[in-house]
Amino acid sequence: MTEIFYWFTEPFAYPFMQNALFTALFVAVISAILSCYLILKGWALMGDAISHSVLPGIVLAYIAGLPLTLGAFGSGLFCALGIGYLKENSRIKEDTVMGIVFSGMFALGLVLFTKVETEQHLTHILFGNLLGVSTTETLQTAVTAIIISVILLLKRRDFLLYCFDPSHSRIAGLSPRLLHYVLLMLLALTIITAMQVVGVILVVAMLISPGITAYTLSKRFDTMLIIAISVSVFTAVLGIIASYHLDAATGPCIILLQAFAFLLALGYSKLRQN
Repeated sequence: MTEIFYWFTEPFAYPFMQNALFTALFVAVISAILSCYLILKGWALMGDAISHSVLPGIVLAYIAGLPLTLGAFGSGLFCALGIGYLKENSRIKEDTVMGIVFSGMFALGLVLFTKVETEQHLTHILFGNLLGVSTTETLQTAVTAIIISVILLLKRRDFLLYCFDPSHSRIAGLSPRLLHYVLLMLLALTIITAMQVVGVILVVAMLISPGITAYTLSKRFDTMLIIAISVSVFTAVLGIIASYHLDAATGPCIILLQAFAFLLALGYSKLRQN
């Protein structure tokens, strides 16, 4: 029994592992809450698009001497607005617009990155560097996570109505356009926050897996939120511990556990139906 307890607690004897744990927990909570809205809205590809589009903004911010998060947010927001403009002013379907915009911006980011000498490692941007997070970055993540969580929870009914039926939200006196862009801004902020945990490539999985797992187990939104947060937090903690003992990348370990949790939920759902 003592060995099992030691197996779980040993990694967190180190300060950098403690920073990694707290950062992962904050990101896990906001990703889980937002993922429930993305699943209901059918915005899985939107998260993928914005996460890939932040790379050129990171490089340009580095060149200009600005905070990298500011460049990433601006680039992600530009992608979201560009997708909305092209969708409203052309006959191209939204998923096609997303595909061409995010792939083009991601390619631009890779070209810029190879032409600029920087201390930033491409692997850390693409796959995250959770174990390298400083105490200051952990505090920044905490503040961002709290702001995003408060907005999402306080306005959860408005966002829920918009995700289910934008026309009905307009009749109820809400502004679907405002809710649309606020949700996009929160998505961009969450992606930037989650990037340091799992990187640009895997961040979409952290934004989708908890929500789809919860949706598989329950159709009530409040229950979905509880399940999504629980799954996201549990896999984040266990993923950090597993990565320590396996000497593996932390972000991919978390995502693998979330994928496994979804398969378990799917199997349980099938058994319950039968």
